[in-house]
Amino acid sequence: MLDLSESWRKHRAALLGLSVVVLALVFLAAHTVLGPEVPAYAVTRSDIVQTVVASGRVETPLRVEIGSQVTGTVAAIPVAEGQDVKAGQLLIALENSEASATVTQARAAVAQAQRRLEQLRDVGLPTAQQGLRQAEIALNNARRQHERTQELHSKGFVGEAQLDDAQRALDTAQSQYRAAQLQVATNGPQGSDYRMAMAALEQAQANLRMALARLEYTSIKAPVDGTLIARNVERGHVVQPGKILMVLSPAGQTQLVLQIDEKNLSTLRLGQQAIGSADAYPDDRFAAELAYINPAVDPQRGSVEVKLNVPHPPVYLRQDMTVSVDIEVARKTNAVVSASAAVHDIGGKAPWVMKVNGGKAHRMPVRLGVRGSGKLEFLEGVQPGDVLLAATNAVVSDGERVRPVVHAPNGTPEP
Repeated sequence: MLDLSESWRKHRAALLGLSVVVLALVFLAAHTVLGPEVPAYAVTRSDIVQTVVASGRVETPLRVEIGSQVTGTVAAIPVAEGQDVKAGQLLIALENSEASATVTQARAAVAQAQRRLEQLRDVGLPTAQQGLRQAEIALNNARRQHERTQELHSKGFVGEAQLDDAQRALDTAQSQYRAAQLQVATNGPQGSDYRMAMAALEQAQANLRMALARLEYTSIKAPVDGTLIARNVERGHVVQPGKILMVLSPAGQTQLVLQIDEKNLSTLRLGQQAIGSADAYPDDRFAAELAYINPAVDPQRGSVEVKLNVPHPPVYLRQDMTVSVDIEVARKTNAVVSASAAVHDIGGKAPWVMKVNGGKAHRMPVRLGVRGSGKLEFLEGVQPGDVLLAATNAVVSDGERVRPVVHAPNGTPEP
């Protein structure tokens, strides 16, 4: 019994050895006849989108630092940090009793100067004109009296003394007439009194404007629409010019600033659509649009600066936040496509593929079109249904028999 068992074990070992030899011979024969298994990709028809991918930063409108133009004590702060405000909205109110009193005093000075000017126009000038008319009448009377006295003196009816009195009366009337003329001119619009009164009014009005400006400075208002992102002041604080009290982030166009490799410059066009995401929120994506392409190329980095508008920026976007952007530069529908990994010399002037035909690999030049993520459009050289060997397999030569194992574009074998 033991001899039979030992004999069986010996025969079984021999059979197993023979089976291994047979399998090895079959494998070698299959490898020789059918060729080695090689990763490959099918050529199909599908839509394809070409994008340019780059990283950059967020650029929001410049921040506005809010300060005071005068020294004063904070009386009220009607807004809170993080609040959205409108242009002209009150942010900080300073104690303004002294400034208000100065405005009242300046207004009184303006009213006084206006009354002085009105007095010259309504009283002084009419009075001077009336005096001029009276002086003119007196001058005419004195002139006629002097003429009669001269005539009587020539005929010997009056003496030299009476003629001298008539001459003095005429001289006095002429002097009074000239004084009346000067008084009218002085009180008129071109006269010195009028000009002095006008200058006094202008000075008073300037003082009023200055007082109003200082009063306005006690009300610190938002210069533009925006959001208060910092507040460094409290009620009761004494503030001075030059101290930053609040920081306002203005509302406006949010942009993404990118540096694109200059080799992609020919594919960029204004208005191209893009999808962006912040590195801090990678799962949240938002739309953007190419709005600016710098005409100059950075010689140090070999890149060109572009800017994209974000029409509806998410609330978490912050100044200088890092973002990743995919700019859509081309799109094709129903294109002939296959995996990028099947193309040799993909960046050169003469790309080619190893196409399987009749179980053998054949080198085939191709012309490429739109380049998508992990796949390419083929304009010439291949057709839908063709099978292309992976370009990473460098052991297959032209005409060699192969057994392609078709993979999906992502590298996983297809069933």
